Amino acid sequence: MKTGRILIIDDNEDLLKAARIFLKRHFGQIDLEKDPTLIPDLLKNESYDVILLDMNFTQDVNSGQEGFHWLDKILEIDPSAVVVLITAFGSVDMAVRAIKAGATDFVMKPWENEKLLATMLSAIKLRSSKAEVQQLKDQQELMREELDHKFKDIIGQSQAMIKVFDTIDRVAGTDANVLVLGENGTGKELIARAIHRNSNRAEKPFVTVDLGAITETLFESELFGHVRGAFTDAKTDRAGRFEVANGGTLFLDEIGNLSPALQAKLLTALQNKRISRVGSNKVLDVDIRLICATNMPLYEMVQKGEFRQDLLYRINTIEVTLPSLKERHEDIRLLAEHYLEQFAKKYNKDIYKFSEATIKRLEKYHWPGNVRELQHAVERAVIMSRDNILQPEDFFFNSSNQPKDQSEINLEQYNLEDVERILIRKVLAKHNGNITHAAQELGLTRSSLYRRLEKYGL
Repeated sequence: MKTGRILIIDDNEDLLKAARIFLKRHFGQIDLEKDPTLIPDLLKNESYDVILLDMNFTQDVNSGQEGFHWLDKILEIDPSAVVVLITAFGSVDMAVRAIKAGATDFVMKPWENEKLLATMLSAIKLRSSKAEVQQLKDQQELMREELDHKFKDIIGQSQAMIKVFDTIDRVAGTDANVLVLGENGTGKELIARAIHRNSNRAEKPFVTVDLGAITETLFESELFGHVRGAFTDAKTDRAGRFEVANGGTLFLDEIGNLSPALQAKLLTALQNKRISRVGSNKVLDVDIRLICATNMPLYEMVQKGEFRQDLLYRINTIEVTLPSLKERHEDIRLLAEHYLEQFAKKYNKDIYKFSEATIKRLEKYHWPGNVRELQHAVERAVIMSRDNILQPEDFFFNSSNQPKDQSEINLEQYNLEDVERILIRKVLAKHNGNITHAAQELGLTRSSLYRRLEKYGL
């Protein structure tokens, strides 16, 4: 199928007809216009892939001034327009001037059909490329708008998180290397992204490398790139993560998993700020802002000789230690409500809140998987719930993940509330959190059991 919309503007009617006869064999739409003053109206009603514009109309025989005037007008209306100028009075100087003024190409009259066709095809490809670039810009702008919250997706108002936010504020505007420490699931990558987003490198790439997932044999290829033929599977040249991140931020996650040999290679690259692709002797300068993260005890590993002290000093100019979820107890409700809104929308469920008994149960659980575990627990509850309010029975936690229950029934003490709390917990565990079955075994109504769950925070 023929595609491409072309507008030809020339005061020579014979030329217009000849151009249409030839070009309509190759393109989908050919519009003709003798009067250049109608250009604004034409562009208002139609979007053209290529505009073929004469440089000399009846008012101006050979200077080309009219052509430059209408070229400016077209680009003012549509800055991404692709304009090819045509004239019978051209010169090299005029062609250079036309390109500098924003024209895509320059065609002399009388033209050769093959050359004109090649010029139009190239111009249409350029228009397509411009559209793709604009689309990417629009997507990036939309992403920036979505990320206008300073610490997007980092939910927290506890004192522990306020300290983290303050550290990000202080360090983001610098190029200092940052080491983010914290248990699994605490959001270390979110912190790295927040630092990048609030830095002077925000418009440049943020490149993530999971060092725990890279084998020893692929380490150099992944980080530094390779050239074709460097090893068996190297069928093409490939840039490494350092190159891709040039000018931006490189985030090395799970850095504690690197072997001593790989630590040495990484340290050399960081010290020299230079890399060479595998199989090449060419040295490339790289300018990156480095952020690393780990849940491993690097300082203990240094003492044991498992992690290089000089590498640790290189990567930890600033340290950010993320608190576990149990250390930011007051953020649990906030996080849970955030994820409820997110997943209710995602799964089109009419669930709008947690019961207070549910919140108490969430706040009492010690969350060994931290924020990530809470996120998954809320997602699972939203998917499985049949109600529009999440109840305690919508959350079932593996008893092996619960803290040691110090309240096993002790016949040396007969505090009724303690005994009732322990009994309710045991019956709930027996029935996998099913309120109806637990209430029946306890001889209670569902509402009575709910009141006790709320009372004991179960």
